[in-house]
Amino acid sequence: MCAVCGCDAAADTPHTHDHAHEHGRDWALDHRHHGHHAHTAHPGGQGSIDFGAGPAGQEVPGLSQRRTLTIERDILSRNNALARANRDRMARAGVFALNLVSSPGSGKTSLLARFIDDVAGRWPIAVIEGDQRTSRDAERIRATGAPAVQINTGKGCHLDAHMVGHALDRLPLEAGGLLFIENVGNLVCPAAFDLGEAHKVVVLSVTEGEDKPLKYPDMFAASDLMLLNKIDLLPHLDFDVAACLAAARRVNPRIQILPVSARTGAGLEGFQTWIEARAGALVSGRATAG
Repeated sequence: MCAVCGCDAAADTPHTHDHAHEHGRDWALDHRHHGHHAHTAHPGGQGSIDFGAGPAGQEVPGLSQRRTLTIERDILSRNNALARANRDRMARAGVFALNLVSSPGSGKTSLLARFIDDVAGRWPIAVIEGDQRTSRDAERIRATGAPAVQINTGKGCHLDAHMVGHALDRLPLEAGGLLFIENVGNLVCPAAFDLGEAHKVVVLSVTEGEDKPLKYPDMFAASDLMLLNKIDLLPHLDFDVAACLAAARRVNPRIQILPVSARTGAGLEGFQTWIEARAGALVSGRATAG
């Protein structure tokens, strides 16, 4: 069980991996984990409820805060070691990796598919798709011509470095290429898990509300770039762009923000420029040669 979120994604119980190869298609990884942990609490009045016997003063029967912190520390320590191995592996291969994070429905897959179409032939691109079930997003990416591996996390609400390491075994890692890791839709737990990426990129759509950076600050604090997606819908919505940008910068003063649209392609040239600036010679050298 993952002590960060309570899901089974980081359990120490054995993994079983179903590697189904379908006539030239990439592999799908199905991580099944076992175990169950129920959180219960009895609030003493109205307002917020904080779990754990810490400053909030709440006690969860059968759950020691000290034990929870120890488990979380151990899980993240192991994950970070695997993430460093992933990062070293990608550096040796000359691959620049981005971890795309967001809530469900923000438009990550549509944005990624549009980006791949727009830069076709410019860079080699590979994709790791994370969902609890189905391979639909990986199939959408493969339709663009890019290789993609689907990771199904089962009950898990985030990818971890162990899963990504398995996916790297089944992807072509071309020098000067880009690797996009599309995480499970969740604005909470993926913030805590390093996968070996160069940067986290958070996608927020204008249909979600401008207060999301304040409500889910860890994700925006962990990200170096925010893509504000679906800006083509702004004329039809009551969404305060300035308030959203201010909220994001309040949480993370260093975050960069690009308004984009997966439907129209608006702003995606800026995303290309952002990638080139950070990948340096690794990517821009390949682009110049091409």
